[in-house]
Amino acid sequence: MDHARTPLFTALKRHADQNPVQFHIPGHKKGMGMDPEFREFIGENALSIDLINIAPLDDLHQPTGVIEEAQQLAADAFGATHTFFSVQGTSSAIITMILSVCGPGDKIIVPRNVHKSILGAIIYAGAKPVFIAPERDTNLGIDHGITTSSVRKALKLHADAKALLVINPTYYGVCADLQQIVALSHSYGVPVLVDEAHGVLIHFHDQLPLSAMQAGADMAATSVHKLGGSMTQSSVLNVNTRNGYINPKRVQTVISMLTTTSTSYILLASLDTARRQLALNGYAMAERALDFADYVRSAVNQIEGLYCFGEDIIGSEATYDYDPTKITIQVRHLGITGYEAENWLRDNHNIEVEMSDMYNVLCLITAGDSEDTIRILLNALREMSEDFLNQGKEVKELVVKIPDIPHLAILPRDAFYGETESIPLKDSADRIIAEFIYVYPPGIPILLPGEVISQDNIDYIVDHVEVGLPVKGPEDRSVQFVKVIVEPGAIR
Repeated sequence: MDHARTPLFTALKRHADQNPVQFHIPGHKKGMGMDPEFREFIGENALSIDLINIAPLDDLHQPTGVIEEAQQLAADAFGATHTFFSVQGTSSAIITMILSVCGPGDKIIVPRNVHKSILGAIIYAGAKPVFIAPERDTNLGIDHGITTSSVRKALKLHADAKALLVINPTYYGVCADLQQIVALSHSYGVPVLVDEAHGVLIHFHDQLPLSAMQAGADMAATSVHKLGGSMTQSSVLNVNTRNGYINPKRVQTVISMLTTTSTSYILLASLDTARRQLALNGYAMAERALDFADYVRSAVNQIEGLYCFGEDIIGSEATYDYDPTKITIQVRHLGITGYEAENWLRDNHNIEVEMSDMYNVLCLITAGDSEDTIRILLNALREMSEDFLNQGKEVKELVVKIPDIPHLAILPRDAFYGETESIPLKDSADRIIAEFIYVYPPGIPILLPGEVISQDNIDYIVDHVEVGLPVKGPEDRSVQFVKVIVEPGAIR
């Protein structure tokens, strides 16, 4: 296919050049009806293609023209049989994957360290999650992926599962042996869905891990906007029908149910052009990012008190491969938390990192970086090291204090819609929670609706809140109170 073409973006520019008189939404009409300061800042070009699904521009809900062509080109670029554009991020694509294969009461095997959108989809579907515990890294204080061994055990116990969901790569860039996991799951007749939110570049370079489509997975939700050059909130859902597990017509129906009818053509156009860039220049983009990342990793590991893993991470079932462009910097030997390091970098050097956790900060290196941005980061890290080492802060022992996966007493959907009451978190042990509690980013659940709260869960949540890590989910933003299922009193 001719990947120099951008059917949708070209059609949008042609339409803007014709300068039609508009009597349709959006009401700002090329910016003339909006706030002047905002109009000037955004610019005439962008506003001229802020359009809706009029006939010449096709319709994302039932594409037959330029959007269909753009999606076919994307499928070819990603090695999929079908690709669906999402203007509601990868979260919407993930929900589509699950609703396309799961219904009420169906089992789905998922890692515990999944994004909150996966748990939301399980509630929408009325499905029953079967959780696999990810491998815990006691040196870094983080979770990796699931192992082939744990997948095999789960499939033996739950061969009636409708799907297996895998994260590839994890937020920190670590991968299990996806190809082996896919083959194993297919041997049980179970399709494989992949959360590929942080892996758009891996398909385009042979020194990066296998992509979901290369590994033979059946569906993959991929964040083009995160690392692939499209605009925020634009993603793709790649579908592989070669294994016979997925009906693309049902996928189209589900994603249409979830998608706004006022689709953003600016976001769609950015997907069309990002696909062109990846198809034509993806290898060079990845190569540039890899070169910068290798330099950063080597330099970080020469800074006293800091550590950044590389190929030394590889070796276990859950760490079969890794994406070097994810720079995970452990800061605990400076006597600080990752959250403190994130704030220090922001306050002292105007640097924003991707995320922080108890012991680490995560920086993403992309083709958008330059020698200047790399120099700024490394100089800041050297200064941060010197600053905190001079303070002589106590280095706390790394403790991976992660509670066991809670007992799922009732289906998440039943708990979410059940009769609830709000009680103090400290008094909630042994009650069934009716809302989510997770640390975001990355959005990994501590508790989800339907699970029994343990004292370990309570202690873990309190520890995170006290050090300032972003615990979210409950209606009570202070996380002092939680919603639990009302338990009927005894009849006397």
